[in-house]
Amino acid sequence: MRNILLVLTLATMTTLLAEPSSSYHVTHTYTLGGDGSWDYIVPDPPHHRLFIARQNRVMVVDEDTGTLLGEITGIQGAHGTALADGTGHGFATSGNDQSVVMFDLKTFKVLGRIPAAEDADAILYDNASNRVFTLNGDAHSSTVIDPRAGTLITNIPLGGKPEYGASAGDGKVYANLTDTSEVVEIDAKTATVTRRWSTDPCKQPVAMAIDTAHHRLFSGCRSGLMAVSDYQAGKVVASVPIGKGVDGAGFDAASGDAFASNADGTLTVIHQDAPDQYHVIENVQTPQRARNMGLDPTNHRLFIVSAKFGPAPEAGRGRAPVLPGTFTLMVIEREPATR
Repeated sequence: MRNILLVLTLATMTTLLAEPSSSYHVTHTYTLGGDGSWDYIVPDPPHHRLFIARQNRVMVVDEDTGTLLGEITGIQGAHGTALADGTGHGFATSGNDQSVVMFDLKTFKVLGRIPAAEDADAILYDNASNRVFTLNGDAHSSTVIDPRAGTLITNIPLGGKPEYGASAGDGKVYANLTDTSEVVEIDAKTATVTRRWSTDPCKQPVAMAIDTAHHRLFSGCRSGLMAVSDYQAGKVVASVPIGKGVDGAGFDAASGDAFASNADGTLTVIHQDAPDQYHVIENVQTPQRARNMGLDPTNHRLFIVSAKFGPAPEAGRGRAPVLPGTFTLMVIEREPATR
């Protein structure tokens, strides 16, 4: 019995030592100010900039200093931003008027407006096809755009309400369908839906991140789970608990950590033990409603935003207003491992 206990103890210690030590925390805080609510935070890794949607504009912020570099204006209901570096053009969804604003990546000057569809929300660039894809929630579709000419190519019916998506870099684009709890696969070149699968037991998938090395998708769900899919097999292979009210997700290939930013004031950190095996490392405390995040894979920094709010309006009359001057950007980094 003593030998058995010794073996078990040694095995437990080995497991604990093998697990990566993790201590993510806020390292920098920058007050950006400005009126209006916010949505997606989109990093621009080559230039260490952030594109932050702010209701009627997109703020462009220097990652290293928190300095406001400029704004893309003329947007009615800002949600997402896509960057097509090879063309010198960026694209921002303007959900209230069902359009996409094309802008210059250097000057941030608006260059044109492209028709999309109702509730144009998330947007992403697929390098393999050199195309931009919007995800139009209420229209249950994706608008495909030529990023050089800034013209509409087509609209793809998706069969459900899309939220966030990801490009696999191999000519396939993936999106969460929140109302049907599915992932849909789009062939970027033919602009057609090729597959779909359930995210069960994960319900209402919204946020998405991707691990292209292991062909895994991470779908953050409002039901309090993250579903991990093998996108080659088209099926969920694991699910792990996350905080409530998720709206952002990320995966850092260097650390093997996946993230879910949640409205309940947590950032759930999940480690990839193997492509089909995951466990929660910690839930980092963040401000309430800091449910959007961006990840720069070149410096492994996470970015979240929050603000203080005024009194909530009467029931059914909209959200509580952001108090002027309180909108804040926070940088979260992992503490270096010590021996």
